[in-house]
Amino acid sequence: MQNPVNKNASQKAKELLQYLCETAGKGIITGQHTQTNPMEEVTYIKEKTGKMPKLRGFELLAYSPNINYNDASEPCLTEIYENRGTLETALKWAKETGGIVTFSFHWYSPVGGRDKSFYAEHTDFDASRILEEGTKEREAFYHDMDVIAQELKKFEEEDIPVLWRPFHESDGTWFWWGAKGPEVARELYKLMYKYYTDVHHINNLLWVWNCRLKEGYPGDEYVDVISVDIYLQEYAPTDYHQEYTALVEATTKNKVAALAEIGYLPDATMLEASRTPWAYYMTWSKEFCIGEKYNSVENLRKMYESSYAIVAENQ
Repeated sequence: MQNPVNKNASQKAKELLQYLCETAGKGIITGQHTQTNPMEEVTYIKEKTGKMPKLRGFELLAYSPNINYNDASEPCLTEIYENRGTLETALKWAKETGGIVTFSFHWYSPVGGRDKSFYAEHTDFDASRILEEGTKEREAFYHDMDVIAQELKKFEEEDIPVLWRPFHESDGTWFWWGAKGPEVARELYKLMYKYYTDVHHINNLLWVWNCRLKEGYPGDEYVDVISVDIYLQEYAPTDYHQEYTALVEATTKNKVAALAEIGYLPDATMLEASRTPWAYYMTWSKEFCIGEKYNSVENLRKMYESSYAIVAENQ
């Protein structure tokens, strides 16, 4: 069993981490990302399977303090407007159902940028400058962290634990936090951990690391859950066992693991046979869930009807 890396973690956070550890290899927690208040993906799953995921992912992109509305495309603005108020939706859902909450943060660059400036191609923001004392980049980084801290504290006040996954996919260079390499993202993560834990005293978070490169790993003292995002080019039945082995080899054997984002559902039969110890998976939103472009209704039903899958108790 693991204890949270934050020695002052709330009792509910401790219980959630223990639950993830107990689940891994004995079952898999079903999860679905959402970006809008109607959470249409969950409605779709309920319509097709009669069941709902136990874990829901919520997006913080619209809560970014530095959004350039004057130089944003229509798709960018739509995404922002659809995402507004989703943390209130998450809070209400968690209070009413006791479901598991996880947050993703497509963070618009703290300085400059245009359009979807969480993408490195839309900003000249240099994340490595955050690591230098006295820079405008560092000041803006801490300013944004203060804003988001207030949102996270709303969940702490209601005693709701959160699987918090900042600086995700830092094994790639497409986001500004990964554009200068995984080592920079690793240090940003550590800065945030220390600031949120030691200064803001936010104790309801379980810290989820999301990078499959050895040089990016912050260390066991900063991580509760290791995770990876996997988008296969085409569907093939899989338990993602090879990806699990690679993730553990690049990070640590001492932490529970998760499929933080996937395009294609794992195969429930293969998972039950191999017992690959993923605690949970989270399918991405929109077309990754709705329709059959990625996941067939047959495969969706197979997962949600499997005795290995852990679904929401409160339907």
